[in-house]
Amino acid sequence: MNLISCLFPMILTLIVIRFIFKNRFKTNGVFSLIRWIIISYTIIALLHFLTSITIGPDEHASTYDRATGPYKWAYWLMLLCSTLFPLSLFFKRLASKPYYLLVVAFFMKIGWYFELFVITLTSYHRDYVPDESNIDWTIPIGIQIMYLQGFILAFILLGVFELLGRRKQAVSNQ
Repeated sequence: MNLISCLFPMILTLIVIRFIFKNRFKTNGVFSLIRWIIISYTIIALLHFLTSITIGPDEHASTYDRATGPYKWAYWLMLLCSTLFPLSLFFKRLASKPYYLLVVAFFMKIGWYFELFVITLTSYHRDYVPDESNIDWTIPIGIQIMYLQGFILAFILLGVFELLGRRKQAVSNQ
């Protein structure tokens, strides 16, 4: 989950590097790797969702309530943003554009926040006992850490692809 939460700053860093240094670094390979990470994460999340609603009767009931209840708009927006929208990266024409990859990462983050919203709100929207809610309403301070991790991961991936490219070029020159 931590890798998915820092996708947006990682892609943004790579776009800035691509803009500043033009063709100096091999950013296309890194963008392709990020694309497949997003697709793999989406497929695993979708399989987890499908198995959880088919196996457990409690999950089936809560999923049905969330999909048809008063907050169904948030539930369907969550599903659209976090599972269906990233699957559009299977289309190579769309996936080859770094800005589209940035938009997909942004929508995945929105889907993740809506997932937290849906789970919390549907768990407490009919709970009339005020002492039962043990929610910590503090603002998460990990956003700065997320951006720092994305920045560092972008440089690490770029360095790995640059070293692999140089090694490949050295082998072909011999």
